[in-house]
Amino acid sequence: LIDTAAVYENEAAIGEEIRELIKERKIIRSDVFITTKVWVTHLYPEGIMESARESLRQLQMDYIDLLLAHMPTCFNHDMTAQKKSVKVEDIWRGLESVYKKGMARAIGVSNWNAEQIERVMKIATVPIHNVQVELHIYWPQHELHELCKKHNIALTSYATMGSPGRAKFMPDKFGWKGASNALEDPNVKKLAEKYDKSPAQILLRYAMDRGIAVIPKSVKPSRVADNFKLFDFKLSPEEIKQLESSGHRQRLFMNDL
Repeated sequence: LIDTAAVYENEAAIGEEIRELIKERKIIRSDVFITTKVWVTHLYPEGIMESARESLRQLQMDYIDLLLAHMPTCFNHDMTAQKKSVKVEDIWRGLESVYKKGMARAIGVSNWNAEQIERVMKIATVPIHNVQVELHIYWPQHELHELCKKHNIALTSYATMGSPGRAKFMPDKFGWKGASNALEDPNVKKLAEKYDKSPAQILLRYAMDRGIAVIPKSVKPSRVADNFKLFDFKLSPEEIKQLESSGHRQRLFMNDL
C-alpha cells in the first residue's frame, strides 16, 4: 500500500518507479495498492474529476485503488477563502462520479468527523469505503470507530506513533501546541519491554489490534523494515485499555472544518 495525495507532489515519482518495476517484471499492477487524495482546492464535483484525471496522469495508471477527499471542505485555488457553498454532500457526489467511471475502485474521506460521515451516508448511492483519520493512544477516536463498524467502513489511522516529526516539518504559523510524545509514554515502554519490541511497534500494534489499518511513515529503511515486524505478537484488550489510560487526550493535527 502506498499512501499519497495531490498536495504531496510525489505522485509522478511514485508512478515512474512503479512503471519501471512493472517494466522489469518485478511486480504487476495488482501487487500495488495506491491511495491518493483530492486537495481542498479541487473539492467540488468538477474539480474532483479534474484532480482524479491529473492524479492518473501523474501516476501513469488507468485506475486508482482508493481515492479520498483530503478534507471535508473546499477552498479557492489560492487558499485565501473557504467555499462555504460546497457541502460534504457535494464532495461525495463528485467522488461517486469518479467511481462510477471506473477511475477509482474505492472512494472515501480523510479528516472527516462522525456528523459529516452520517450526513453523506444518508444521500450516498455508493457507500463510503474508507475513512482515514488521525488516531493514536492520545486520540483513540472511539465514536468514529464505532460508526465505521456500524456502516462496514474500513478505518485507517495516520499519526499512529504520535507523529514525532510533526514539530520539525509543520510550519509554526498553524499555532499548534506541543504534544506529549507517545513513543516515550511509560505504558508504551512497559509493553515494549514485555514483548521485546520497540515503542513504535507497540503503537502500531495498538491500532491493528483494534481492527484499524495503519500507514506508518519513515525515511529510514531500517525503520520501514521494523514496521513489518508486527505479526508475531498481539496486545490483549486489557493492554489496549492500559495504553489509553494515561489521561492525555490530545489531537496533533487541527483539522476541524
